[in-house]
Amino acid sequence: MKSILFALGLLIAAPAASEELVGQYVAYIGNEDLYNSNGARLSEPWQVLRQDRANYHRFGVSQPGDEWDSFFGSIDNRAIMERMVMNGRIEPSAARSLVNGGAMVVVRIYGTGSTGRYVNVTVHN
Repeated sequence: MKSILFALGLLIAAPAASEELVGQYVAYIGNEDLYNSNGARLSEPWQVLRQDRANYHRFGVSQPGDEWDSFFGSIDNRAIMERMVMNGRIEPSAARSLVNGGAMVVVRIYGTGSTGRYVNVTVHN
């Protein structure tokens, strides 16, 4: 029984082990990133990250320190930001700083090939 559970554990862990860093960017979360296109205040970290990337790639709105990234230039990839944040890692204190704005973030995108699976977000105040 233990060997079956061990083998099952290896199968479950295998996809994560094969995932690689497919992209990374740095961004400053400014006031413009805290509101959606309708002017509503955003309250979740993934919403702010998604708006930051839409502002940068679609609307041409950026702050000093914002970097280009190839992955979130795609509207389809921005649409899966929530899932990628939920599957990834962000500390609660970092999430609060991000939602409050005025934070510099480093976002590392992991997956296989050009398919992103999750992001790890680090906030530097």
